Amino acid sequence: MNAGNKAGIPDIEDILLAQARIRRQVRHTPVLNDPSLDEAMGCTLYCKCENLQRSGAFKFRGASNTIARLSEDGTKGDVATHSSGNHGAALALAARLDGRIAHVVMPENSSRIKIEAVKGYGGQVYFCAPTNESRAEELDKLVLSGYIPVHPYDNADIIAGQGTAALELEQEVPTLEQIITPLGGGGLVSGTAIASRSWGASVYAVEPEGAADTLASLRQGKIIQDFEPDTIADGLRAIVGVRNFRVIRDEVRQVLTVSDDEIRSAMSLYWQKMKILIEPSAATVIAAVRKNPAIFGGKKVGAIISGGNIHPADWLELTAER
Repeated sequence: MNAGNKAGIPDIEDILLAQARIRRQVRHTPVLNDPSLDEAMGCTLYCKCENLQRSGAFKFRGASNTIARLSEDGTKGDVATHSSGNHGAALALAARLDGRIAHVVMPENSSRIKIEAVKGYGGQVYFCAPTNESRAEELDKLVLSGYIPVHPYDNADIIAGQGTAALELEQEVPTLEQIITPLGGGGLVSGTAIASRSWGASVYAVEPEGAADTLASLRQGKIIQDFEPDTIADGLRAIVGVRNFRVIRDEVRQVLTVSDDEIRSAMSLYWQKMKILIEPSAATVIAAVRKNPAIFGGKKVGAIISGGNIHPADWLELTAER
């Protein structure tokens, strides 16, 4: 990390280094544009398909960069984290590729497909109550056992790795006017904001209405810890991180919100137009652009489609008419 950055927040140089460090391991995912989707959205939408990333989500970028940095520093040993699924699976895969094991604390109500993904990549799963406090407590126990902690989003190497998705998107479509990402803990949007500085594209983030802790924190001027999320977007239930909050506060144009019903509708629309299943967390960006024509209408918009880890049966249940 840039030695002059006392806040522990990566800079664009760190993201460029991360891109070089992980380029042989991560998948350079496609950027898709479809005229029928543009028509439905009222803008020109370029979708960075991280649902096609290894492990099924953008999280593999940050996990790969973090494990690579541990190896560069000569730090040996297994790693530990907490996750609703995508980060855990990504870290399990990245760790396995480096001869390590990832120990992952997961809420007991985690998606079964995400639990199996963590195990399938060689990770060890430890269940906890579905609260942020329980996640942290169980992770602390693993760290006391000697495992190396890897925070899923409040971590400079994670942020730098996640920022490589936006870097690829902007390198492919340099005329973008706006970029939007989902917002849970804030690793993706903070990396995106840092990567976008030199392009000048406005960065937006979107939270589910039932997990809008960051928006509430911005209004109060400090991170709100006692927030109980309630949303179908399981990947966005985390409380925003300290580093992430600083970047969002200073560099993200606006944090938007969408309802669970709007997320469901966006999942259906994306399938209808693109023939691709995406998970609820990823669909938030489609829902937000569709909901806010005053912001995005007529613009060139980059949307990071964060993940696709959803079982077809679960997708059908979520998108069924209500």
